[in-house]
Amino acid sequence: MNGPFGQLTATLSDPRLSGRLTPERRPHGPAGAAVLMLLSENDDPDLLFTERAGGLRKHAGQISFPGGSYEPGDADAPATALRETWEEVGLEPDKVTLLGRLPVTRLPVSRFDVAPVVGSWSGRDQMIVASPDEVAAIHRWRISELTDPANRVMSRHPGGHTGPAWWFDDLFLWGFTAYLTDALLKLGGWSRPWDHDRVVDVPERFMRDRQLP
Repeated sequence: MNGPFGQLTATLSDPRLSGRLTPERRPHGPAGAAVLMLLSENDDPDLLFTERAGGLRKHAGQISFPGGSYEPGDADAPATALRETWEEVGLEPDKVTLLGRLPVTRLPVSRFDVAPVVGSWSGRDQMIVASPDEVAAIHRWRISELTDPANRVMSRHPGGHTGPAWWFDDLFLWGFTAYLTDALLKLGGWSRPWDHDRVVDVPERFMRDRQLP
């Protein structure tokens, strides 16, 4: 595929990709969940995020990708990711073009293995909060915003863990979702240098269950 996703699709098809995972991120078995990393099809694509509902028991209020656990009847990880996206933001699966997959990745805090699926869509179809019990809001940030050094920081959890993160006004993107976002930017050839010494504590609002990312 040419255009803005040319390098990304080529890299996603590289069988050596799973070898880049650090030991703590390597899966212990088949993935039990999948997320969709959805890019709009334009010269400055945006990436879709959801803000988790405040009443959820785990990771309430955090910024995430649409996704969830496998259910009987899901053919594979893309099927799970597409179904969950439809249930959460109302985007029909046939509106999405699959670009590839990142390696199944361990979410250390929950000891859960997650399959990150990458797709694209026109960017023009209407999205809605289709599941208010799960999703509080929908956010779309352009690649140019995600790579802007002014928006990038390193997050620091009270337990000592640090990792890539983003500040967007009053929203803080960190943890597993930020890890995947950082990986996607690198794979797509979009990354720009930024100040890794700019470390900020994770705001309480975005770690209500007090778990590591």
